[in-house]
Parts: sequence; structure tokens; C-alpha cells
Amino acid sequence: MTKLDVILRHLYTATTEFIICSVINIDYLAESDRKRQLQALLKTYNLSSVVNIPTRTQKHQVTAIDNIFIDTHKMSEHSICQIINGLSDHDAQSISTHTFNLEPPPKKYRFIRKINEYTLNDFLTKLSYENWDSVFSTEDVNKMFNSFLDTYLKIANSSFPLRRVYITKKNIKKLDYFRNFNILQMQERTL
Repeated sequence: MTKLDVILRHLYTATTEFIICSVINIDYLAESDRKRQLQALLKTYNLSSVVNIPTRTQKHQVTAIDNIFIDTHKMSEHSICQIINGLSDHDAQSISTHTFNLEPPPKKYRFIRKINEYTLNDFLTKLSYENWDSVFSTEDVNKMFNSFLDTYLKIANSSFPLRRVYITKKNIKKLDYFRNFNILQMQERTL
């Protein structure tokens, strides 16, 4: 899993869309520690498993060790099709994405982060699964700090992703209320 993390870390940008198709040898039909570790790693890059059907059949046992991982926030409309080829004990999967947006976005918007008990727990869980080896692999303090900051920000950005909120007359008052409320709270803490 560390090799996968290194590869994803090297390729990841906020605008990159990943589709990972692989035989991962982790059964997604059963709960296990390796499955939870892989899910936590992939969640740091906003990737989720989309195959929830058996992909391998042997005698009287079925497993889902072949999988496809995508960012379901960016590719929310997709369909998975199982292809039984009869040549192997592994069945193939096909994914079709349907994410076309032909309308231009409104011009006025703000970015917000959703921070609540669920997202905080998600953040803490991801931090606990991080092994931090890349931080301590060098003696240079600057490189250590940059590695720490890079890892920390990737986890924070995946747990608290930026959401674009379009400004309308209806929600501008709500956004201003939350902004003013947060400013008042900060002022009370400093007094």
C-alpha cells in the first residue's frame, strides 16, 4: 500500500481525475483490517470503491478482489457492468461515466469547508492510519517540515474538501450570518 500511496502522491493534483482498475487481492465483500487501511489511504485522495458485486468465483466461494476506484464526488453518475468472459475465474468489469455539464457555472460563488463531528472524526481516523515514514526519512528539517505539511494538507483537504457555494439572494444572508457569527466568536475568545 505504501507504493500505491507514493504513486498517488506523485500524480495527485486537485484537478486530476483518477480511475484505478486493479486486482487488489483484498476481498471487498468481507470486512478486514487491510480493507480498512486501503479505504483510508484511498479516501485521502477522495477515491472510493464502486464495484460491489462478486468478481471472482472459485468452487463455492465468491470474492470481490478486482475493483475500480473513482472520485464519486466528481463522477457521481456512473454505472458498472460485469462481463463474464468464461476464460478465467475472474470476471471483467466495465465502468461508464455520465458526468457532462454543458451549462456554464454562475459567475458569483464562494468556497466553504464543511467541518462537523463526522468530518472531524474522518480527519482523525486518516491521521491515525498515516505512518509518517516520509517525514522521518531525511535529516533535513526543511524537507521534514515540507513532507509533514504535504501529508497533513492532503489529509485535511480530503476530510474537509472545499465546496463551491453559488451566491444567490437566498443564501447570501445565511453565508454572511455564519461569517459574522464566526468573527464574533473569535472576538469573544480574544477578549
